[in-house]
Amino acid sequence: MRIDIPELALVALVGISGSGKSTFARRHFRPSQVLSSDAFRAMVADDENDQSASADAFDVLHYVAGKRLRAGRLTVVDATNLQSHARAGLVAVAREHDVLPVAVVLDVPEPLCWERTEARADRPFGRQVLHRMHRDLRRSLSGLAREGFRKVHVLRGPAEIDATEIHYERLFNDRKELTGPFDIVGDVHGCRAELEALLERLGWTVHRDATGRPVNATHPLGRTAIFVGDLVDRGPDSPGVLRLVMGMVAAGTALCVPGNHEQKLVRKLRGRKVTVSHGLAETLAQLATEPPEFVAGVETFIDGLVSHYVLDGGRLVVAHAGLKEAYQGRASGRVRAFALYGETTGETDEYGLPVRYPWARDYRGSATVVYGHTPTPTPEWVNNTICIDTGCVFGGSLTALRYPERDLVSVPAAKEYYPPARPLVVPAPERPADVLDLADVTGRRHVEHRYGRLTVPAENAAAALEVMSRFAVDPHRLVWLPPTMAPCSTATVDGFLEHPADAFADYRAAGVDRVVCEEKHMGSRAVLLVCRDSADARFGAGGGVAYTRTGRPVFAEPLGSALVDRVRSAIDRAGLWTELNTDWLLLDCELLPWSAKATGLIREQYAPVAAAGGAALPAALAALSAAADRGLPVAELRDRMTRRADDLARYAVAYRAYVRPTDGLTGVTLAPFAVLASAGAAHTGRDHGWHLALADRLREADPEFITRTDRRVVDLADSGAVTDATEWWLALTAAGGEGMVVKPYAGLAATDGNGRLVQPGIKCRGRDYLRIIYGPEYDRPDQLAALRGRSLGRKRGLALREHGLGLAALDGLTEGAPLWRRHELVFAILACESEPVDPRL
Repeated sequence: MRIDIPELALVALVGISGSGKSTFARRHFRPSQVLSSDAFRAMVADDENDQSASADAFDVLHYVAGKRLRAGRLTVVDATNLQSHARAGLVAVAREHDVLPVAVVLDVPEPLCWERTEARADRPFGRQVLHRMHRDLRRSLSGLAREGFRKVHVLRGPAEIDATEIHYERLFNDRKELTGPFDIVGDVHGCRAELEALLERLGWTVHRDATGRPVNATHPLGRTAIFVGDLVDRGPDSPGVLRLVMGMVAAGTALCVPGNHEQKLVRKLRGRKVTVSHGLAETLAQLATEPPEFVAGVETFIDGLVSHYVLDGGRLVVAHAGLKEAYQGRASGRVRAFALYGETTGETDEYGLPVRYPWARDYRGSATVVYGHTPTPTPEWVNNTICIDTGCVFGGSLTALRYPERDLVSVPAAKEYYPPARPLVVPAPERPADVLDLADVTGRRHVEHRYGRLTVPAENAAAALEVMSRFAVDPHRLVWLPPTMAPCSTATVDGFLEHPADAFADYRAAGVDRVVCEEKHMGSRAVLLVCRDSADARFGAGGGVAYTRTGRPVFAEPLGSALVDRVRSAIDRAGLWTELNTDWLLLDCELLPWSAKATGLIREQYAPVAAAGGAALPAALAALSAAADRGLPVAELRDRMTRRADDLARYAVAYRAYVRPTDGLTGVTLAPFAVLASAGAAHTGRDHGWHLALADRLREADPEFITRTDRRVVDLADSGAVTDATEWWLALTAAGGEGMVVKPYAGLAATDGNGRLVQPGIKCRGRDYLRIIYGPEYDRPDQLAALRGRSLGRKRGLALREHGLGLAALDGLTEGAPLWRRHELVFAILACESEPVDPRL
């Protein structure tokens, strides 16, 4: 005998003592899925037969069942479950978590149950107790469905129980196996002509019957359409829309979820009492001209629609009015109501319409939710959700979202078919451009921008808030924080961990054919926002600021302002204000020397290694030499210690190359390498030749303070240029230089052949410099072999995410976006810095 159980359900085993419930549970379910009332009594009272502990035991059982169901796990309750009040508690837990309650009844003759019970020493009760249980079971059988159990399976006798096989059913809304690609269409409302136009614009071919009516559509690339509901009412041809969509669903080229207008229509078609309003009268009049079999087909079609779909492995959810995370993939009246109508506050607006709760603002789920229901002039991503009802029937447009591309495609309405009760464009409450709201950046959030999207975990947001609130500069000034750069792929050249050959190979693989190799300065990253007028307060007081890649001021005042003033003078002498037609500039730079900002780090982390080794190794070598003179076999150990001393000496030379005394700005230099933005223009599309040429002019304007960045431009198809750049790198690193950064010559926003951002820069560091990072002896063959297994994927992903956010923030700055929009992006960059990535990379 086969019984069907939903994959996500609360299963109540019902039966008297001795009926074999525990044996049945062990046979058909995993131990972790089964919650036994006996086990919970033992848990709270150390005695599974202590009936006085039953109330507490079931309290704990219900709590654990709720936790499992919330996590989407099948849960089986092994108890007698013979009283209606006991079953009511289980049904309540199932409903609370929007899963289906299922009853599996083991109906075994009482004499056999007594025989089994007598054989168990742990069941010390008389036959009268079993008789009472059997009587309760007989009374329960007819009422289980009325109590709320959606499925009731009664297994009669041992033979039927032993022959039972359990088959797990997926919920109707579970279509995770469908991965698309999808074209998700917003509320059509009877606008058949616009629907045809939209499908054709999306590349679909519309098929017609002998009378020319559209009855199906197919896509040459096998795409699937998904309709978010509200196919009917208000528009000129609801039957035509239904005929087309029904044909597509029947042919397997489309899916459809119901809207509230379909729900109301089907109730009317079944003779229920409904208020004929909001366009229903027009639909009924149009259906009156159709054959009865078509109308009957419409009723059947709507009745078979599922409240929502979970698709693409759980990454996409489609529901008419949207769906919060807790309801996705669940089945209950509450879930269906939310999917159809959304959630209201109980208030009405000035137009007499219900005020809907903005659930999308609180959404933190990982699945993309696409919905309609509430017309909006322009679709906008909010926390990985998007409403694509753009009010076609009200004179707006009909919109589709292409998934996974996330492209929006629209066609305008031919006219206003139905006057909206509320204007399609409702002025949003004015939010001051420079007012920040804590709710914008706290908790788990989804951030969408033109270069991509990402999820910010709540714990990362909390870490960013700590930095922003305690250490960072004024948010008005914080407009760019990258770069985080990944190293090149692990070197294939013997004796090297990083080598130019692999950096060039990385960019070739990304489709980049021309790069610039820039000398990598060993210092501290500094972003300078410099206003032409030192009294300019647009970005906060002082006419500018210099901050680090974690948002902190480079120097405390007044030294910070002195740094900005020095750069302002250089910009003025170089003539860049006039040439770029701007009164402010944003520069990406490196502040030198390293010791100017990292003195504490050097003293606490790097210098002690050299000092300790310098003190210990000479004494050890002296002792080993004395032992060797006495004929002891210590030559191998002495050689190893000699190599360690040599490595340590190279380590000390490496870090000391970046240490020199400074006093205020005396001894400090600045190496600019990118002009990120100026008034009205982000310069991310300009090639690096342009950026470095302007940096050279700043160097000419103040050669004592501005340091030049040496570089080589390399055509990756030119073996001679590649060889020259490699030899330049070898000479640079042999002379004590850190190495180089290889960048796509095209600029900061360079993309591959598919329009995706490529790595903005790949660092390639020298052998001796890497001693500072990985330790004095890192290039020993055994250690180098272990380091070759380092994983770069997380670092590269982090670099791309932060770079995309930074580019979007620059665009927002120069396009006049409000501060809170830019701040969301910069805040997300700081949150990314909390990702657990090997700091040595």
